Amino acid sequence: MDLEADILKASAQTDGLKSPPANQPGSGKSLEHEVSGCEPLQPHQLYRPADLSGLSFATTNDLPALEGAVGQQRALDAIGFGTGIDNKGFNIFVIGSSGARIQETVRAILARQAKSRSAPSDWVYVNNFKESHKPIAIELPGGRAVEFHDAMHRLIDDLKITLPAMFEGEDYQARRNALDQSFQNKQGEAFTALRDKALSQGVMILRTPLGFTLVPAQNGKVVPPEEFSAWPAEKKQQVQDTIRSLEGDLEQILRQIPQWEKLRRDEVLKLNRETAQFAIGQSIEEAKEPFVDLPRIVQHLEDVRADLIENVGMFIAKREQGDDGGVESRLANPFARYEVNIFVSSPKDAVGAPVVEELHPTVANLIGSIEYISHHGTLFTNFRLIKSGALHRGNGGFLLLDVRSLLMEPFSWPALKRTLRQGEVKIEDISRFIGLTTTVSLEPDPIPLNLKVVLFGDRLLYYLLASFDPEIGEHFKVLADFEDDVDRSSESEGVHARLIASLLQKDSLKPFDRGAVAAMIEHAARLADHADKLSLSIGEIRDVLAESSFWAGQAGRSTVIDDDVKRAIRQREYRNSRLRDRTQEIIRQDVALIETSGAKVGQINGLSVTELGGYRFGRPTRITCRVRPGTGKLVDIEREVEMGGPVHSKGVLILSGFLAGRYALDTPMSLFASLVFEQSYAGVEGDSASSAELYALLSALSELPLRQDLAVTGSVNQHGEIQAIGGVNEKIEAFFETCKLKGLTGTQGVLMPRSNIQHLMLREDVVGACAAGQFAIYAISSIDQGIALLTGCAAGERGDDGTFPVKSVNRKVEDRLRSFARIRQSFASTKVPDIG
Repeated sequence: MDLEADILKASAQTDGLKSPPANQPGSGKSLEHEVSGCEPLQPHQLYRPADLSGLSFATTNDLPALEGAVGQQRALDAIGFGTGIDNKGFNIFVIGSSGARIQETVRAILARQAKSRSAPSDWVYVNNFKESHKPIAIELPGGRAVEFHDAMHRLIDDLKITLPAMFEGEDYQARRNALDQSFQNKQGEAFTALRDKALSQGVMILRTPLGFTLVPAQNGKVVPPEEFSAWPAEKKQQVQDTIRSLEGDLEQILRQIPQWEKLRRDEVLKLNRETAQFAIGQSIEEAKEPFVDLPRIVQHLEDVRADLIENVGMFIAKREQGDDGGVESRLANPFARYEVNIFVSSPKDAVGAPVVEELHPTVANLIGSIEYISHHGTLFTNFRLIKSGALHRGNGGFLLLDVRSLLMEPFSWPALKRTLRQGEVKIEDISRFIGLTTTVSLEPDPIPLNLKVVLFGDRLLYYLLASFDPEIGEHFKVLADFEDDVDRSSESEGVHARLIASLLQKDSLKPFDRGAVAAMIEHAARLADHADKLSLSIGEIRDVLAESSFWAGQAGRSTVIDDDVKRAIRQREYRNSRLRDRTQEIIRQDVALIETSGAKVGQINGLSVTELGGYRFGRPTRITCRVRPGTGKLVDIEREVEMGGPVHSKGVLILSGFLAGRYALDTPMSLFASLVFEQSYAGVEGDSASSAELYALLSALSELPLRQDLAVTGSVNQHGEIQAIGGVNEKIEAFFETCKLKGLTGTQGVLMPRSNIQHLMLREDVVGACAAGQFAIYAISSIDQGIALLTGCAAGERGDDGTFPVKSVNRKVEDRLRSFARIRQSFASTKVPDIG
C-alpha cells in the first residue's frame, strides 16, 4: 500500500548505547511483585526536574554572563597545548557533534590568544627585471606594504613627468642634435669628397630609389646613353675603368655608414643614460629614504634604477598618454613594471596575529591564484595579477577550516598537506595540471609558512579520515575532542543557567524567568538522552531559545515563561512529526497491526527508533515467532532476505546461545524457529529488540500467551541479562501514543532495561498517565523477570534436582524442546514412506 510505503520505508535503527555506571542505583525501595518481583517505576524516576534553589535570580538579566566553554576542559587543554607548541605538525583537529557549534567557541579562544602574539609581516610581489616570469616576494614589517606601494606610485608619477621633460629639454635636444649633426657631417664630407673626385674624372654620383649609381659626365652634366654610345671605344673604356675604381670608393663609404650609425647610437644611448641617471637619481634617492632600514627594498629600488636607465628608450618613445584603465593601457603601460602588488598587508596599528576562517576552501582561495586578462583571444598575466589565499592571510596566526568543505573541493586537501609539509605556500595554477591552460604562466616566489591550521569536523569524519589517510597524523598531531554533554548537578545546572543567559544576551532575545530557565535545563537533559547529563548542543539550545522568545512576543510578554519554552518544544516536534503521525494513523486504522490488549502466543510488541533529518521518533512493531521440530536452526527472516543489519543479526544469534546454554543441556537442540518483524518493508538494524524476540520465542515454545498491552525494548546477552539500549524515551512515548489511540486501559505499559532508568526524561503527559495509574513502565534486569510479567507465570529456577518447577515458563520450554528431540530421534529411526 502507498500509505505503508510512505511510513515504513525508513529503517528502524537503534542509537548507540551508553553503558551505565557500575554503581547505578535501582529504582529506590524494592517492592516485590507476586510473579516477576518488580513493580512499575514511580513518577519521580521518570523525569528529573531542574533544581535552581542555589541560584537567586528573577530573570536571566540578573545572571552574570558565562565566559568560556562549559564542561570542555579536556578540549580546552588540547587547544592550549596546540597553540602553544611551535614544532612542525602540531596543528589542531577539533571534533564534536555538529550541533555544538564548536567553531564559535574555538574562534573566541583563538582570538584571545592571537592578541598576545606579534602582528604578522606584510608581503608584496614586485617585478623580476631579469626573469619576468618569476616575480619576487618581499617581506616587510606589518603595515609597511602600503607605505612601499605608495612610495613606488609617487616615484612612477614623478618619472612620468620628469623623464619626458628631461628628454624634451633644450640641453638634451642640443646635445642630441650635435650628435646627429656630427654623424651627418661625417657622412656628408665623405660623399662630397667622393663627388668632387668623380667630377674631376668625368663621372657623376646619382641617388636613385635603388641606391647610388655612377654615370659618365661632361661639363658637369650627365652624358645621355645615346651620346655615350657614340664615343670612341677607347674613351668609353677609360670612363668605365674610372667608374669601377670609384665604385670601390663608394662601397667603402657605404660600409662605413653603419659603423658611423652605430657610433651615433652608442653616443645617443650614452647621452640618454646620462640624462636618465640625472633625471631619476633624485627621485630614487627620495624613494629610498623611508626604507633605509629595509635592505631588500633598497636593493629593489636600485634594480628599478638600473632597469630605468637600461630601458629609458621606451619611455622616450612612449609619451605620456591618457590612461582610461582599459586592457590596452594595462598591458602597454611601460611604467606598470615598477608597480607594487600588495599581497598581504595589515594596518600599522594592528595588534596580535590574524584569525582567518575560510568558508569556501577551493585551491585558489586556499593557496592563492594567478589571474589572467583576455585580450584579442590571448591570455596575459603579470606579477600584479597574483592574488593571495587564506594561508597567506592567516600566516603568523591561525587558519580555521571546515574539513567537510575542504574535502569536497578538488585538490584542496592534497594542496594543504603539501604546503604544511614544505613549510611554504607555493601558488600553483591547477588548471595547468588538468590541461585547461596553454598560455605561459608565472612562477612566483613561495611565501614561508608559519601558522596553525585548525580543522573542524564531526567524529565520524575524523576517524574515517584517520583510517584512510595516514598523513593526517603527520600534520594534525593535536586532537581536541569536545564533549557532547556534562554531568548534571546543582552546580552544573547553575552554570547552564548562566550559559542560557549568555546566549540570550548574544542573540538579543527576551529574558527568561526562573520557570523558563528550568524548562530549558530539563530540555537539555532530554537532548542528552540522560537524566543525569546536560546537553552541550549549543545550536539546538540556541534555536529553542529563539523560538521561545518568539512565542513570548506573540503572547505580548516581555519575559519568557515556562509555557513559552514548552510551546516552542511542542512546535518544533510538530513541524517534524508528519511521518510519526502517519505511523500512528496507520496503526489506528489497523493498517499496521498492533494490539494493545489481550494475549497471544508467539507474538509481542517490540519498539524501535527511526531517525530522519535529525528528528527521532519511536514506533511499535509486531514481532512473531513460529516453532517446530528441526535441526536446531533459528531463522531470522530479516537476515535471510537481507533486510537485517549485522547488529540485528548478531542479536538473533545470541538467542541461540541462550537456548543452548539454559535448556535441555543433555539433549541435542532439535528446534526450528522463525522470527520476523511483521510489516517491515525496509531494513532493520540494532539489537534493542533482541529481548522481545526472545520473549516471542519462549512464548512459542512454552505455548504461553504474551500480554499485548505491554511493549518491550532492550537487548539481551547469552546469560539472559537485559542490556541498555538507546532512544528509550522515544520508544516509551511511541507505545504510549499507540495506547492512547486505542484507549488507555490502565494495564498497558513498557518493559525496559533497568540500566536505562538513568536515561528517562519522559514527556509530561506520559509521566502524568503513569502517576494516575493509566500507564506503567517496568524496569527489568533479566529475561526471567520479563517473561513473568508478560505471561503471568513464574519463570522458575532450576532446583537441586536439576529441573525447573512444574508449570513454570522455563519448565514448559524445556519440556517442549525435549519433545522436539524425541520427535527428531523417532523420525530418524523411522523410514519415511514414499507417497509419490
